[in-house]
Amino acid sequence: MDRSVLRPTGWARVADFLHLMRLDRPIGTWLLMWPTLWALWIASEGVPGRNVLLIFIAGVYVMRAAGCVVNDYADRHFDGHVKRTKHRPLATGRISETEAQLLFIALVATAFILVLLTNWFTVLLSIGGVVLAFIYPFMKRYTHFPQVVLGAAFSWAIPMAFGAVLGHVPFEAWLLFSANVLWTVAYDTQYAMVDRDDDLKIGIKSTAVLFGSADRLIIGVLQVATLGLLAWVGWRVGLGSFFWLGLAAMAATFVHQQRLIVDCERDRCFQAFLNNHWSGLLIFAGIALSWWPITG
Repeated sequence: MDRSVLRPTGWARVADFLHLMRLDRPIGTWLLMWPTLWALWIASEGVPGRNVLLIFIAGVYVMRAAGCVVNDYADRHFDGHVKRTKHRPLATGRISETEAQLLFIALVATAFILVLLTNWFTVLLSIGGVVLAFIYPFMKRYTHFPQVVLGAAFSWAIPMAFGAVLGHVPFEAWLLFSANVLWTVAYDTQYAMVDRDDDLKIGIKSTAVLFGSADRLIIGVLQVATLGLLAWVGWRVGLGSFFWLGLAAMAATFVHQQRLIVDCERDRCFQAFLNNHWSGLLIFAGIALSWWPITG
């Protein structure tokens, strides 16, 4: 059967393309946005320029969409066998492979135009971000650590933000990068726990599959290491009490997530993953308020 007959026509297709880019599910955008804003605020000491702020906010939306498109393209033959993803547009044939390829190219081109508005150092850094976004979806076929590649992809905006503001990437930026990689591996393992049974059946690799019964313990270690690296950044930068309150609040969200995943139930693991939005928000609030101007 020709799956193209399943495709709607005209404006009815918009919903499928929005779904392919996950614009109807903003959690991934926020998980990419928060570390980007952390970096911009620290690099600019609390006062990021309007232009660079708008460029990076737009870039987050565009690159997250591009990452979702290439992810679904890579998984187009697997998604139909996974309960959570079997209705995605590429898996059902509502969007063709060629359309997905063209959309990915258009999104990456848009992101490149945005980064051209910064400086050449940031333009060069952006190449690494595109490579990471492209290769991540294919890593789950070859390694149990695709979450590490995702962590690098979700963290690449950090050195880019410092590069755009300062023209170089200081040590604090790499500490922040490392913290975000560990945090990403932790929350994406929670996400992968939702699909673990299906992934085992079809041979997809992930940290959730690799960690097995030790998943909760290893996620906890990653969360503690994340807090430690963020504390190191806060100490080196000289952030104030609001940051430390935000860090304590982030730790509280991690405790809550540990409670949610204790029985490895699909819905509760997904709730734990979603809760990381608040983890990132609380750190950003702490950073921003630490540099909030004090007036008489």
